[in-house]
Amino acid sequence: MGEGERETWTTEEFGPSHAGAVGVLLADGTVPVPVLFLSSSGAECRRVSQWSVYDGRSCGGPRAAALRAVCSCGWTGTGRALDWNQSSEGDGEDPGEAAEAVADACGRDWDAHTVEVARSALPLPQTVTALLEQLEREIEKLAQHSPLAAVRAARHLEILAARSAYWPARDIARDTPPEEAAAALGLNAHDARVHLARFGDFSRY
Repeated sequence: MGEGERETWTTEEFGPSHAGAVGVLLADGTVPVPVLFLSSSGAECRRVSQWSVYDGRSCGGPRAAALRAVCSCGWTGTGRALDWNQSSEGDGEDPGEAAEAVADACGRDWDAHTVEVARSALPLPQTVTALLEQLEREIEKLAQHSPLAAVRAARHLEILAARSAYWPARDIARDTPPEEAAAALGLNAHDARVHLARFGDFSRY
């Protein structure tokens, strides 16, 4: 996804395993290097890959020809062409507004990608899913009347999660190939190992 600073998106379940962003493509189809920005003193340098700095201006990077959604897992969306010559005289949009609309479309492409990731992960039994959804609703209702009770309930959930996942996490770490476990959880191998180590209370190294 590049090494420069830029806005990224994650989901609560998949976290950095599927961190999304808007990627940039130049006219020749290549991905530009991060743009360097020096501090006023010149002592520090920032590397920025935010799509909006690739506008062809002297203080920014080369002009982007297209934007696409990208993900830390290696997935890339379809390139969406940019029209920097668009003006407000035609359809009411200036180039900046048009580019924002393309970037927003890339965000929706990444949303669709995470839906597919969730579908490809190991499905939970409907009974478990329904119980979890009901429990979430009940705690939300409880929070409206007694925030302290809601927090206590959440604490019980933490204890239950730690207790119920301890041996399964250890069994998975011992018997299941890392790639298989990662795919079932919708995570990369490193993050899957981190989660298993946390639940199984063992070293991830």
